[in-house]
Amino acid sequence: MITNLILYSTSHCHLCEQAEALLLKLSLEYELVWTSIEIADNASLYEIYEIKIPVLRRVDTKDEIFWPFNEDDIKLLLRNSEIKS
Repeated sequence: MITNLILYSTSHCHLCEQAEALLLKLSLEYELVWTSIEIADNASLYEIYEIKIPVLRRVDTKDEIFWPFNEDDIKLLLRNSEIKS
């Protein structure tokens, strides 16, 4: 089962690049896809996530993790759906 994620980020954010690198690595092990959303293009998202990015959100459960997160944190986010399914 593919897990759909949203990565809230902004351009020229080295932390966001690190988060995407973690996702790329984990995509070799897990069935996951993500969409990067630029928060600077949306005033509401910018207000919510301005100081929290990068933020990783599961589309199905709406669960989120905020930076700093690591590989284990992402794996836990991915596994939570397996428990709930």
